[in-house]
Amino acid sequence: MSKITINDIAKAAGVAKSTVSKVLNDAASISDETKRKVRDIMKEMNYTPSSIATQLARQSSFNVGLLIDLSRKDDFLNHFFYAIIGGIESVIGKHQYELTICNASSESSSQQDSPAFMNRLVRNGKVDGLIMDSSIWTAETERLLAELQFPYVLIGDAPAEVTYSAVDIDNENGGRLLAAHLIERGYRRLAFIGGEGAGEPLFDRRVGGCANALREHGLTFDPRLVMAGTANEATGRLFMEQLLALPAEEQPDAVICMNNYTAFGALAAAHAAGVSIPTQLGIATFDDYPLAPYTNPPLTCLKMDTFELGVQAAQMLMTRISEPALSAEQRLIPAALITRASTDR
Repeated sequence: MSKITINDIAKAAGVAKSTVSKVLNDAASISDETKRKVRDIMKEMNYTPSSIATQLARQSSFNVGLLIDLSRKDDFLNHFFYAIIGGIESVIGKHQYELTICNASSESSSQQDSPAFMNRLVRNGKVDGLIMDSSIWTAETERLLAELQFPYVLIGDAPAEVTYSAVDIDNENGGRLLAAHLIERGYRRLAFIGGEGAGEPLFDRRVGGCANALREHGLTFDPRLVMAGTANEATGRLFMEQLLALPAEEQPDAVICMNNYTAFGALAAAHAAGVSIPTQLGIATFDDYPLAPYTNPPLTCLKMDTFELGVQAAQMLMTRISEPALSAEQRLIPAALITRASTDR
């Protein structure tokens, strides 16, 4: 009798092969009813997932690598990074996988055509797949991994030319949500402060979403009110002071901040200038953590579910390890608007 395959299960269940693969990886996108149906058929047909047999045959490491650039400490040594790790662990642990965090910051510029991690992790079989921060991605990296048919998933803003699986928070729609909320509250002249500036994907996505919301409401983004700089308290304070120094008719009546720290500085500057919030000025920010609920007044914010970011990246990678021939997939995780007193005009 021939071995039962994933195709046999898909045919018996009346679903796509990719659906069976997602059931094997307990993907959240598949309904509980479909999961029960497919799993019952697997049990009836005595099906052993091919990924397990393949892993045993090639002496799988049962290890997943999380590849990051630890020289960018502000990006990775924070609550959001640990939430991503937690999300990844919550998925791969069910498959008896371990997580190895791999530092790519030691890759010198002379190694860019052949990154050291290719030998250290991939060719040496230290990991079965990679979750990679998108800032590390290069066209050459993609080519090398594609040649080896090695599974990997990008986290973050995927380059336009990427042809592999990637997952990110929907920052562009997040910017649209914040700006639309302010406009609905009666604010008309919006500013955006903080972030690395034009050309940096996160900044471009968030500012672009704000601009889209203004355009949809017949308003425009005054370029003088878009101020880029390190997203911290000092920058928030400085930019707010500069905005409040503009002639009265040119000042914004609402400010969107890149993160909590920028917003905290902006609030301090507004209070010092005697500006009433939210009556004279509305303030909103990306991220709920760590300060937004506790400022005076509490900040309206966009909550970014970075735990779910890790969950979906891991689910996608487990699927690709199990079924490497599957087509590339890009996902965007929606952010949630939390309204508080800082915009309650």
